[in-house]
Amino acid sequence: MAGFLLFAVNYSEAASVEETVYTEVCQFNPNPDQEVWIYQAIMYASAMYSVDPLLLTAVIEQESHFNISAFSPAGAVGLAQLMPSTANSIGVDPYDPLQNVLGGAKHLRTLLNSFDNGNPYGVTNAIAAYNAGSQAVIDNGGCPPYSETVNYVCSIAGIYNNLLSRIY
Repeated sequence: MAGFLLFAVNYSEAASVEETVYTEVCQFNPNPDQEVWIYQAIMYASAMYSVDPLLLTAVIEQESHFNISAFSPAGAVGLAQLMPSTANSIGVDPYDPLQNVLGGAKHLRTLLNSFDNGNPYGVTNAIAAYNAGSQAVIDNGGCPPYSETVNYVCSIAGIYNNLLSRIY
């Protein structure tokens, strides 16, 4: 699969980006204290690393469903499901929830910088690299044909487009 576009705009009843992110977090995390904290962490990390807060929200939703204590069988940790080696390479503690979200945003920014250089599939490739690693995207000339990665990219595109549709 060479790639596909990640974005499509569906105009509907408008809400702010902030309302949209907060509402999405609340749908998955029933703890009121965590809802506010996660929303604020996403907005802070998005601003700090110039990452679209809707895209970061979609990644975190797909990765952990906003579960601060999430662990994967592969060893990924926290909200942004950072592998300890990735967290170490970007200088964050994956077990600290704020550092985990900041690390996820920083990692996503790095991938966007690497793959979104005028390529119409740059964001798609960055999201694929978040799942499969940069080298897999480079080796395949785009989104690798792994079913897990293709499904991951499609899921994030669906979440992102759903979020985006609420603000237009």
